[in-house]
Amino acid sequence: MGNQIIRKYTYAYSAICPRTGGSYSLILPYANGECMGVFQESVSSAFLDYRIIMVMDRAAWRTGEMTKKWDNIVPLFQPAYSPQLNPVESLWHHIRKKGESKNTTFKSMAEVENRLAEVLRNLDNNVVKSLSLFHWIEQATR
Repeated sequence: MGNQIIRKYTYAYSAICPRTGGSYSLILPYANGECMGVFQESVSSAFLDYRIIMVMDRAAWRTGEMTKKWDNIVPLFQPAYSPQLNPVESLWHHIRKKGESKNTTFKSMAEVENRLAEVLRNLDNNVVKSLSLFHWIEQATR
């Protein structure tokens, strides 16, 4: 009997603070404007007393009026084809390189999401800081 490969996806939305190494993440079912809105609403509510500069690429679902909805979030769109400028991309590279879930078979999407949530919950602030505090960010926040 043959097997059929079925692909399912889940998406981690994360915001990090390069200065402190703090992070905030949500795991959501889609990469679209609605989920981005849920994430930004959650970040905005969790950090009401902060002015947040959220670095993003120019994916269509991250641009437009949706991103101007929260008073304490300022979107900063990076130039095209430059993921290396986005501090959170260094975090994703680190997580993939560390490979805590490589060669692992998951029986369900819930298992995948639970493992991803565990990895995100256990991020070390010093590691996040070392990966994301680029010299230009450090100079800009002095």
